[in-house]
Amino acid sequence: MQLACSACDFTSPIRELVNLCPYCTSPLLVQYDFAPRPRIAAGRNDMWRYRDVLPEVADEEIVSLGEGVTPLLASRTRPGVYIKDESKNPTRSFKSRGMSAAVTMAKKLGARSLAAPTAGNAGAALAAYGARAGLPVFVAMPPDTPSSIVEECRGYGATVELIPGVITDAAKRVREYVAEHGGFDLATLREPYRVEGKKIMGYELLDDLGALPDVILYPTGGGTGLIGMWKAFDEMERLGWIDARRPRMFSVQSSGCAPVVRAFEQGLDRAPEWESPKTTAWGLRVPRALGDRLMLHALRTSNGGAIAVDEARIEDAAAALRVSEGIDAGPESGAAWLAYEELRARGAIGADESVVVFNTGANKYR
Repeated sequence: MQLACSACDFTSPIRELVNLCPYCTSPLLVQYDFAPRPRIAAGRNDMWRYRDVLPEVADEEIVSLGEGVTPLLASRTRPGVYIKDESKNPTRSFKSRGMSAAVTMAKKLGARSLAAPTAGNAGAALAAYGARAGLPVFVAMPPDTPSSIVEECRGYGATVELIPGVITDAAKRVREYVAEHGGFDLATLREPYRVEGKKIMGYELLDDLGALPDVILYPTGGGTGLIGMWKAFDEMERLGWIDARRPRMFSVQSSGCAPVVRAFEQGLDRAPEWESPKTTAWGLRVPRALGDRLMLHALRTSNGGAIAVDEARIEDAAAALRVSEGIDAGPESGAAWLAYEELRARGAIGADESVVVFNTGANKYR
């Protein structure tokens, strides 16, 4: 097991805290030297049951609140559609998975405090897992972040600063804070392990369905979950669990903030920053993502795509999803629900295809 740059030839053993590649500042990913192993560890009913495909840690080093193994529910109203309900995680979003892995490794490798920017759920998850690990947490977020999220972070004991601007401005403040006070920056893809927690969603889909679906619709901000699942599929093929076929991956964004969609449509390898991002789907309000190149590669290689849905329709779609399916869906999931309608109407998704729509988190923005 080692760290490898996602863009250049840099590799390194896992022995100390590290953020980006020291040579090209691209995200680092964990590489495994796999041998045939059991798929699920006995005695656990959380994400760490897949510990054979996660960074190696001792039982007592795992920082867990019971994340993962979320339900995959067949839609009541849309045949062939399944909803992966990440609202059932301990902090009510998929961010629990990434923070469990990241905080576990940060503590193992010697972090004394943790920090991250957030547009919503990531900060709450970091605050909770930091508390579980016994580590102080600093969170920076835009001033218009819903008060429910601000108070959730504070409720877990985190120090919170409201920073003028958007999440990219909050990220700059986190880097300043770490430089001034120490600590470790766990911003999206600025460290290697959040993606490891998120990739387990891909492993779970295989166990949920017995095979991978034809299509995955994923609400996309920083894109760690999309990148993580794409990584998981490659790992599963190396393990001999699947063949070379992959789900077609679709990134879903809002018309008010759609940098990945614009880059995909323009044939770009990177996604330039979105000017004046505006969306009440707070998890989608990421004007520039560090993992843009990795996302665009996955979308194109899978023969998938990227779609921006009408911002004005997102909340109504989320409300309809809650009413029709009985699932506590946030606005990001409303965007994915809309995307399914539009892609079916275009013929981009066939009537006989199996589709997984991700409910990445509960409706916490009340």
